[in-house]
Amino acid sequence: MGGRSTSKDTGKKAKARGTLRRRAWTSLLLAVLGVALVSLALQSWHGYTRFKNDPLVSSERVLLIEQGVGFNGIVDRLRSEAARPHPRWYWRLLERELDVGRRLKAGEYQLRADMTPVDTLRLLESGRVLQYRFTILEGSRFADVRRELRADPVLQQTLDGLDEAAILQRIGAVQTQAEGLFLPETYQFPRGFTDLQLLERAYWAMQRELERQWAERDEDLPLSDPYEALILASVVEKESGQIDEQPQVAGVFINRMRIGMRLQSDPTVIYGLGDAFDGDLRRVDLRTDTPYNSYTRAGLPPTPIALPGAAAIRAVLHPATTDAFYFVARGDGRHQFSRTLAEHNRAVARYQLGRRQNP
Repeated sequence: MGGRSTSKDTGKKAKARGTLRRRAWTSLLLAVLGVALVSLALQSWHGYTRFKNDPLVSSERVLLIEQGVGFNGIVDRLRSEAARPHPRWYWRLLERELDVGRRLKAGEYQLRADMTPVDTLRLLESGRVLQYRFTILEGSRFADVRRELRADPVLQQTLDGLDEAAILQRIGAVQTQAEGLFLPETYQFPRGFTDLQLLERAYWAMQRELERQWAERDEDLPLSDPYEALILASVVEKESGQIDEQPQVAGVFINRMRIGMRLQSDPTVIYGLGDAFDGDLRRVDLRTDTPYNSYTRAGLPPTPIALPGAAAIRAVLHPATTDAFYFVARGDGRHQFSRTLAEHNRAVARYQLGRRQNP
């Protein structure tokens, strides 16, 4: 009797064996699942690591992020530009890792082909948007600048219907005539910049340049204020585009002003003729009186006649010491300077009339 097992014991043993088998299968399944999860995690981390360090785009391009776009919108834009559309959670994880989500800025950005997603988010955080260029040339007129502004494909146009006085009022200028007030320079600006903002920048650049140079001017110049220096600099700018020659040209005009002699500058006459000038300056034009005719009127013109560069302003405020009162174009881009009218007439005959006279 004592050596026999009952059916009840057999059932318990079978149940125990089943439990063990289930536990074994569960452990095996959990182990397999764990291995799969670890493998998936490793693959995901490897993919995320590659995502962070691989180039985002295959070629250089422009990325535009509009105002008011949240991080999800930025991600959509980046994924549309990316060579491979990485999972969104990669971008969300990277944003949290870099802690830049609230600091990304709207604008137009230049993406290089070697930029990674990390570089891209750092770029958007920095706000270093794509810059365009607009150049104001030395010797150009304000009318030329307005025409070039109107033709620029990026600048927002706001000047239509505004006259000079209205433009100057809007940029905070005290003058009422715009000629000469904008510093010739190459200005950089982002998309969304207006033509008025660019003029404002150029105006205040000129004011700073004039203020700085006026404070360092030579003594005993026959100029009463910075605006007079600007006027004379515009004449020098139109008379000679050779920067190294401008101090000598300025010296001639300063000599004339000191003795009350008229400037007798052709560019002032041409400016006064306006649209009536057909490209050929005649003797009758030199005798036709206008506020800008420096053959018929003494002193400086009432306003600048062009936009002078910083070098022309410097030449006027630090003119060359010279005994010359005359100069004439030689035909090679430079001038012949003369002390007396007789010397000047001989230079005119040689270089302008094409013949030589005996000394």
